[in-house]
Order: sequence, then C-alpha cells, then structure tokens
Amino acid sequence: MSYAGVQMFMEKLNQLINCYDIPFINNPEIIIERPQFQLLYAELGSMIRTLFFDECQDLHEHEGVKDLKKRFTYAAEEAQYIVDLFLSNVHIRNIIPQDLPTFEDVNPSLNLDDVRKSFSSILKEINQSASVQRTLNQPAQISISRTSLESERLLDEIFVGFDRDFELIRGKLVEDTKKIDVVSIVGMGGIGKTTLATKVFNDGFVKYHFHVRVWVTVSQIYDKRDVLIQILLPIRAELNLKKDVDCVLHEKVLKNLDFERANDSQLHELVHKNLMGKRCLIVIDDIWHIQTWDKLKLFFPNNNNGSRILLTTRLAEVAKHANPDGLIHRLGYLNTSRSFELLCQKVFQGNECPEWSIKPGMQIVENCHGLPLAVVVIARVLAKDAWNEMFWVEMAYRTGSYIVSDENGCLKTLALSYNHLPLHLRECFLYFGGFPEDYTFQVQRLIWLWMAEGFIQDAGDRNLEDIADSYLMDLIDRNLVIVANRVSDGGVKACKVHDLVRELCLQKAREEQFILKLERPLSKQFSIITTSPSKPVRMFTNKDLDILDYDHIPTQNLRSILWFSYFTSLSDDIAKIMCSYVLLRVLDLQKCELNDFPKAMESLVHLRYLAIWISSKADFPDSICKLWNLQTLVCLSYDRKVLPTNISDLVNLRHLWSYLPSNEAVGTQSFKKPFFLPSIGKPMKLQTISNVELGDGVGNFQKCFPYIKELTCTTYLDKQNDFKPLTDLEKLKLTSLHRIIKSAAHDNPKGEPSCGKIHITFPETLKTLTLVDCRLPWSDMSIFKLLVNLQVLKLHNNAFEGSCWNTDEQEFKRLKFLRLERLNIKLWGVDSKSFPCLSQLEVFNCLDLEEIPLETVEIPTLKLIKIRDYGHSLGESVRRIQEQNDLGNCDIKIDISMEIQVQF
Repeated sequence: MSYAGVQMFMEKLNQLINCYDIPFINNPEIIIERPQFQLLYAELGSMIRTLFFDECQDLHEHEGVKDLKKRFTYAAEEAQYIVDLFLSNVHIRNIIPQDLPTFEDVNPSLNLDDVRKSFSSILKEINQSASVQRTLNQPAQISISRTSLESERLLDEIFVGFDRDFELIRGKLVEDTKKIDVVSIVGMGGIGKTTLATKVFNDGFVKYHFHVRVWVTVSQIYDKRDVLIQILLPIRAELNLKKDVDCVLHEKVLKNLDFERANDSQLHELVHKNLMGKRCLIVIDDIWHIQTWDKLKLFFPNNNNGSRILLTTRLAEVAKHANPDGLIHRLGYLNTSRSFELLCQKVFQGNECPEWSIKPGMQIVENCHGLPLAVVVIARVLAKDAWNEMFWVEMAYRTGSYIVSDENGCLKTLALSYNHLPLHLRECFLYFGGFPEDYTFQVQRLIWLWMAEGFIQDAGDRNLEDIADSYLMDLIDRNLVIVANRVSDGGVKACKVHDLVRELCLQKAREEQFILKLERPLSKQFSIITTSPSKPVRMFTNKDLDILDYDHIPTQNLRSILWFSYFTSLSDDIAKIMCSYVLLRVLDLQKCELNDFPKAMESLVHLRYLAIWISSKADFPDSICKLWNLQTLVCLSYDRKVLPTNISDLVNLRHLWSYLPSNEAVGTQSFKKPFFLPSIGKPMKLQTISNVELGDGVGNFQKCFPYIKELTCTTYLDKQNDFKPLTDLEKLKLTSLHRIIKSAAHDNPKGEPSCGKIHITFPETLKTLTLVDCRLPWSDMSIFKLLVNLQVLKLHNNAFEGSCWNTDEQEFKRLKFLRLERLNIKLWGVDSKSFPCLSQLEVFNCLDLEEIPLETVEIPTLKLIKIRDYGHSLGESVRRIQEQNDLGNCDIKIDISMEIQVQF
C-alpha cells in the first residue's frame, strides 16, 4: 500500500465515522463499531505524521526507516483487509438474496488487535532508535550509486538518423550571441542523447569555434570533486598543445597539482582561472537533478563571449529549470528506414547489406519501435553470424526476447529512470505494465483508474483529477510516457508507452507482485500469488477464460479485474464471480456484453470504478445506488438506459460516462444518448457527465451538479438551460432535442448571454464549448465574446443556421481553436482583430461555404488550417492562401483533403 493508498483508506474510515446520509453506514452493525474506526483512524494519522513527514523525500534514506515504512504499510493493508471484509459481511447479509452464492471467507467480526500491536511495535522502535530519529529529523541526502553509461555509449560509434538534430544543435551552439546560453537535449534512456552530444562535441567546426571544450558526466549522483577533476583533465590535455606564456604557467600548475591531495577550493579556483576569458563549450551529460544544475552552474563564468553549455537529460523539468527560454530539443524515435540503416551499419560495418536481409531486417527494426539502443543491442547479436539468412529470419521472430535478455542493454538503462521515480509515481508507472502491447491509453480513463486504485495522494485544496494529471505530465516530462494524441486546447488526450518501457513496468510489477497478468491458459496447479491475503493484487487479461477454474487466483486479495478482448464465458458465471471477489475496487467489463444487469453487482460494496456493457433493454436497478464507494460509472449500450432517481445516493460518484459500443454506426453516435436521467433527489459531487439526456427533473444545474467541470448532455432547448451558476464548468457539449419551440422573444439582463428565442446562459469559466443541432441565428454569435476564457469553440450539425456570418464587430479574445462542421453557411466575413489568439481553424463538410477569407492570413497566431470535404469554390480560396504562403506573406500550414462525399 502506498502513502496515497493509506490516505484513501483513512478517507473511508472518516466516512464510516462521520457520514449520516448513507443508509449503509447507518446500519446498527456498523454504528456500534465506530469507536474502533475512530481509534484506527487516529493511529494511522499518527503513524503517517511520524513516518511520512515528507512523502516526496528522496528514496535513499536510512535503511531502518525504509524497513519501518514497509512494516507500517503491511499493517495498514491488513487493517484495510479486515475492515473491508467486515463491511462486505454486513452488506451481503442485508442485500443479497438467498438463492445467490455466498462468500464463505467473509469475516463476521472486526478484530484489529493484531494490527494495533504492529503499530505499537513500530512506534516503540522509532522512539528507541537514535539513528532512525536523526533520519526522520533531517532532510534526506542524495546517495545513489553511480551507474556506468556503457549501454548509452554503444551508440557512439556510428551516427545514423540524427542529421537534422545535429544541424539544429550545432547551429544553436555557434550562433552569434555573446551571452552564455544553455541548450538541452531531452529524451528517454537509449534514445541517443549522448550520441548526438558526442557528434556535436567532436565536430570540426565546433572544435574551431570554441577555445575550450569540456565533457562532464554527472549521472544520478553529484560529486563536486569528481566534476572539478573532469573539467580540469581535458584542459590539461589541451594546454599541452599550447606554447604561450599564460598557458605554460597554467600547465605547470596543473602538472604539479596532485588531484588526490588538492582540496575542493584549490580545484574550483583552478577551474575558474582556466575558463575565465575563454569561449567554452561545456557538455553536462546525463544530469538528473535541478539541485545538481544549481551547483554546477557556479563553476562556469559568463565571459560574454559566446560560451555555451549543452545538457543531456531524461527530465524535461531539469532542462526547463536550466534555461526556460533556451532551446530544449526533444529527441524522437527513429523511423523505420533510419532504424534499418543503423542496423546495417552496425552489422555489416559499412559493407552493403545483402538483398535477402531487407525483409527480416525491416521486421526486426519494427520490433525495436524506433529506439536506437534496441537496434544496437540486436545488431550486436546479428553481427555474430551476419551473413546467415536463417539466423536473420529467426531473429525477426525473437527480437523482443533478445533485447530484454541483454544483460547490459535496454532494460538496465531504462531501469535508471524507474529507480529515480519518487514514491508517489511508482505505482502509477507500474500500472502500465498490465495493459496489452501497443495499448493507447485514454488519459481521462487512466486517471479515473489511478484514483480508484488509490494511487493519487490528496493535496488539500487540489482535486484528485488535477493531481493525477500532474502525475501523468511528470511521467511524460521524464520521457517514460509518450503523447499519442492531443485535445483541441493542447492538453494530452491519449498516451502510450514504448514496448521496452512496458516490459520494464511488467518486470518490476511482477517482482513487487503488484499485478497478475493472464495472457494464456495456465495450469490449475501453477501458483502465482504467494502474498498474504491482505496484499492487493490486480488482474489484467486479454483471454476468454473462466477465472473461477484457476485456484491460483486469490479470492481475498484480488482488488481489480480488467479485460481487454471480447469474450463470452464470464457472462454465464457473472453472479458467482462477483460473490467470490467481493473486495473488488475496479471492475472493467467493457469487452463482455452482458445479457442483463447482474443482480450480484450489488455485493461489490467496495467498487470505486465500474465499466460495463449491457446489451438488453433493462435499466439500471435502484440497488446499484447502494455501492456508496463508487467514483466512476461507465456504461456501454445500444439502448437508452434510464438511471435510477436515487442515483444521488452514490455520494462519492465523480464521473458518469456512457457511450455506444465501437461497432455502432458512426453517423448515429452524436444523437443517441445511452443514459437518461429523468430527475435527481439531491446535489451530487459529479465532476464529469458525458452522453446523458437530462429530463425535466434536472432543470436546475447548479442545484443538481454544483461541482461539475465537464458536461456532455442532450437537453430540450425550449426549457430553461441556465449553466451560468456552474462556476467550475470548463467544458460543455450541448446537443439539442427539439420539441415545439415557443416563439416569444426572451429578454436578458445586461451581461447575461442568451441564444435568441432559446434561453441558454454560460459561465465565464467556460474554456471549451461544443454546440450540436441548436439551429441558432448567426447574430447570436456575439454572446460568446462575453466568455473571456473561451479557448475552443466547435459548431457541429447546424449548431447555427443562416448563410452569412460576419465577425467584424465580434472579438474572441482567447479563442485558439475554431471548428465549423456540417453548417449551411455560405459567406464568412472575417476581421483578423476578431481572433487575436486563433492558432487552428477547421472547416469540415461545409459544402456551401464559398471561401476562407484572405483576411485569415493576417491573423498573426494562425498556424494551421484544416479542410475536409469541401466545395470547389472553397478549395480555390484555400489554394489562394497557399499561394500567399509560397510568396512568404504568411506561414500557415494547409491540411486539405476530400474524405467522403456528404449528402444533405
């Protein structure tokens, strides 16, 4: 259990102690145990304050403290296990019908005596151990042992695939600016940062341009003395080639200086003297800490003569700290052709590769996924029998296993990044290992899963979703996670991990017995899990199998089940499974089409995340609202599901999400809403609602959803749609359903925007707005200029009607993204002052639109125009803008294509 997991457990205890609006908690069997819950809550809080005074402190602390933390988390896991089993017992006895299977292992009592003895023993050791007390009362020091960079240097011999990167870095280093500048190369381990820096360092023009060149390798440990000596050694070597008087004097000093006996002050002074007045290139290779940079930069004088510092690092935050305004060059993966070129260079040493090697060679490099170090590792294996065609064919099918098994290769290099992760990121990172190869993670869903698993640490005034998002961005900045897709406002929509990073996650997760991954049928006698029953285990599988047939799967400690492929067997035994694994927190059955909503779902009182696919026309039973721990509810269905009116009993529900299965016709997805919420009894903590049709009983949005941040809903536009009181709302997608629209004009108070005859108000907090089928007049577009924070505006499917939109008197101060899709607009008058921040314009399926006005060229921030399925006249206008590009009058990327012919 992590620190965040203990926090989540304490939050549950707090609800058990103080919450009075949840029927389950007010059960007499639970109320009578509140004194035990209170005592446990206090003991956990005391232990946290003692042992986790700074959860983000460096990992390399006193061994005694690490051992005490480990024992504490084991005891906390045991306490949570006992409490959860007790709650399940109470819940099942009260709600499960007699004809359903029972869970024999449910604990009928709440006995926490052994747990408290463990806490007392730990506190006693803390008080008696002077060394532990010292560690807890002083900041931890960095003491990571230095790791060699042999695997990174495997790349240095042959330089392939970085030509453009090389030209960019070299050009920046030798440009004619006097002030000292910092240039950074950032990328994951094995991507070739050191290789590129070496190429630049040894370039002939760079040698000529700089008087002094110094290479310093820092790695994960900072040793001031070692760095000073690394600087002085190459200076001594270069001084041996100089004959002027000053150099001779410095040479004598260096030659006579015994590095072993000299103190740090002498070394520092000598560094300063030898760098002062010279144009220097300092390469700082493999730097890991901001604090290290702050110490290193003191050694390098600003001679105001064009000196440069070149950093290589895996951590974007280090590069940003060193020079926020400088060049930070992210090194990307090699494409297939470059990878194959590198492979052949390494294997055949400049000789032409045989034709038969192309097909298996291409397959080999595809398996390396663009990581240069992986290509080099496999090239070393191929070089042993380079001209054997059968060997190449065999390697094409076994590339991954050779790379992973290389003792000094990829995983060892990547493991440095894992070892450097702070505690609060480790479980989030390991979680990637359970998912299938090449899996694309939808960021929103990933964050919800992290929260449900208990990985996110509470930080007081920040909500858990924002904290989880910062965790993900940290992993991206550490080059462990790849951005796969971005949303319109520039945020990350989807992400991936490199196959080798996933392999590292899986390897570490198995070592920690953090996940159980079933990818093929297993022998019933094969035991995988040997942990105590209280240790949470997560099961990931992409196989259609009956998990009840595998006795190695632990009943007590299985907390998560996630399936990734379509299957059928679980449908038949769903009731048995749910009654067997009553401690589940995460249940993802999106690939299992269930015939009905399973009654046994009610037994999973600890569920925090539920994703389910229901094919029948049955609605949700009211009893689902007894799952009071539920944070996220996701439903797939072809048919509309009516949500129970007592859904507000789900006091912890934060995200309500529904969508159609992927094989549903695309053309209907915008209109069919799987969820229908007729009414709501009391306010909810919901932050996200997606694809929900709101009934007349949900008219007061502020009363029903006071904390809503993202809302995708369908509503009738003849009723009051007052979103303005939702002061947390940032993203809104509104789809109209039309009833008889009243024609009477509606008067609005000054400053309160409305949409013509249809009354809609919006909060100023809104950043993203999508309107679908609202059929508003273009004259009402002026209301959006009041939304001062609006950055993304999408108008779909006749959101506005009319042949002409003139923006002359309208200003969208912060709008960065504008999409017009399936509108009947013909003429569009643009004033460049109306869009001072617009960077991307998209026009899709607007077949009547005659042109993109040339005035758009005058928008200084516009970088991209995307056109899809256009008429002839519109195409000609885009070509005129392209001509302006060619003449150098603007720099706008044009992306234009005809995908489908749409009939109106």
